Amino acid sequence: MTLQHAKRFIFEVEPAKESSDGKPSVGPVYRSTFAKDGFPNPIHGIDSCWDIFRTAVEKYPNNRMLGQREIANGKAGNYIWKSYKEVYDIVIKLGNSLRSCGIEEGGKCGIFGANCPEWIISMEACNAHGLYCVPLYDTLGAGAVEFIISHAEVSIAFVEEKKIPELFKTCPNSTKYMKTVVSFGGVKSEQKEEAEKLGLIIHSWDEFLKLGEGKQYDLPVKKKSDICTIMYTSGTTGDPKGVLISNESIVTITSGVMHFLESVNESLSEKDVYISYLPLAHVFDRAIEECIIHVGGSIGFWRGDVKLLIEDLGELKPSIFCAVPRVLDRVYTGLQQKLSVGGFFKKKVFDVAFSYKFGNMKKGQSHAAASPFCDKLVFNKVKQGLGGNVRIILSGAAPLASHIESFLRVVACCHVLQGYGLTESCAGTFVTFPDELDMLGTVGPPVPNVDIRLESVPDMEYDALGSTPRGEICIRGKTLFSGYYKREDLTKEVLIDGWLHTGDVGEWQPDGSMKIIDRKKNIFKLAQGEYVAVENLENVYGQVETIDSIWVYGNSFESFLIAVANPTQQTLERWAVENGLNGDFNSICQNAKAKAFILGELLKGFEVIKAVHLEPVAFDIERDLLTPTYKNKRPQLLKYYQNVIDEMYKTAKEGQAPGR
Repeated sequence: MTLQHAKRFIFEVEPAKESSDGKPSVGPVYRSTFAKDGFPNPIHGIDSCWDIFRTAVEKYPNNRMLGQREIANGKAGNYIWKSYKEVYDIVIKLGNSLRSCGIEEGGKCGIFGANCPEWIISMEACNAHGLYCVPLYDTLGAGAVEFIISHAEVSIAFVEEKKIPELFKTCPNSTKYMKTVVSFGGVKSEQKEEAEKLGLIIHSWDEFLKLGEGKQYDLPVKKKSDICTIMYTSGTTGDPKGVLISNESIVTITSGVMHFLESVNESLSEKDVYISYLPLAHVFDRAIEECIIHVGGSIGFWRGDVKLLIEDLGELKPSIFCAVPRVLDRVYTGLQQKLSVGGFFKKKVFDVAFSYKFGNMKKGQSHAAASPFCDKLVFNKVKQGLGGNVRIILSGAAPLASHIESFLRVVACCHVLQGYGLTESCAGTFVTFPDELDMLGTVGPPVPNVDIRLESVPDMEYDALGSTPRGEICIRGKTLFSGYYKREDLTKEVLIDGWLHTGDVGEWQPDGSMKIIDRKKNIFKLAQGEYVAVENLENVYGQVETIDSIWVYGNSFESFLIAVANPTQQTLERWAVENGLNGDFNSICQNAKAKAFILGELLKGFEVIKAVHLEPVAFDIERDLLTPTYKNKRPQLLKYYQNVIDEMYKTAKEGQAPGR
């Protein structure tokens, strides 16, 4: 099956294969047209993450590398910067201290805490001495941290000062391996005593740096195939899995991103400034920061509070802003609220400007050329709200709703790109192009260093050879992980003949973009034998403006689905006033009429949900209901809402479904 389109961003490198030996059929293998002459060459002289940093220090010793806001009397001031050379000198000292503690090449070093300069410095010291850098999730609770330390056999852990008590909670189980703890800041005397009782040695940052004074250790030779990081993915079920990421994966993704941005005339340079707030424990942020370091750009850190992020953006004025949809949803909602209280005239001016600019963009004009006048007069405030210099917003980790993406493409006065990748594929695998409005709602074509094919999923009636090719997305290339640590069984399940099976179901678009339409695993078989893909439903329902987020549930003993939804507070309260309902948000959520209203909104899309529970408190990571990338944790949601679910099914079957 060949895809025809006026513009085409992929080309075929291998033909499709019909099903045989009980194996499903697979579609053709496609590659980005930016790789017409083969994949981009590896960057000369760079074989490891250490080489990325080392060469940047040689080329840009005096460039600003890592910045943090100065805090005086509880107030945040300017960003204070360390140059590449200054960071390098600390990294060398830190490496000598690590080695003087007896940590040898291949040792496992944990890093626990929010993004900060010390995080990157610790990581680079690991890179220098061939240690495995093991991020410890500060969003997965003590159970996961303890699991990772023991599973990865972490012998030394760097930790944010305020996380020390949390790290101590993992003892005594973790101290089988973990012997040394280094604070990113200071250490209280009682913490020293506690550490001693636990059989640990704990150092403050400055104290640890002195340990290696007067000692000089040779740096080992690092190979492409060496593992540099074990990144644990939260997973929506079971224990976290340790994804082994090699130097080659990171070096390959770095050259791929550089090649892609160059090809669309948006090359990264030493002038670029990046705001680091998405967790460095995730591959998305880690991969982008490697790219920024490679070009000698600057990385400024946020203060660790999402409410203060906009203020940090204003001070830092970044040029590159990466986000997950939840953050961009907040930006969108904030702008909509400002518009709704700005009065009729302002709203009218905004709407006219929006329609005019969007209309020109649809005709093929770039965002910059579509309406400079409207940009200056109407949309400049939005641009300034993000610091005034953002040229690329990159969204990843989960699907970004099309209406938010198109809105931001118009009003943010910059490129808004959506990407797709997994920890196992070292982040970016697909990415949309600047100024290609046809790509809205997709994750774009493949990046120029992977091969992609779809594999049919007969159970779900997805056919990779159909007139609209649909199937499980499979990836091949040097960005792929080297396996799950100590879990060869799980590795064999997903890595078959060099192809990573992602579990995500995609649909090729005529231009060669990929649209994520489903998830292979999150399927419920209802009592009547009907298969329902809930993630797909949640994406559809997530676009209903009365809903902030939703979790859909069904099982094979029941003939219908039910849902727990976080309604949009402002919209529901406005509806309540219009319909004569009194009370606060919590009591409105209990109201049968409110449930009926939301159910009615949901049923506009599908006639499948019979009952809904309105939850005033948003799903969150703290209650373990979301993964760190804000995906629903289904087993945990089920456990948390079990009583609510039982009640909904019971009432619905008695013919008085809440809200019916």
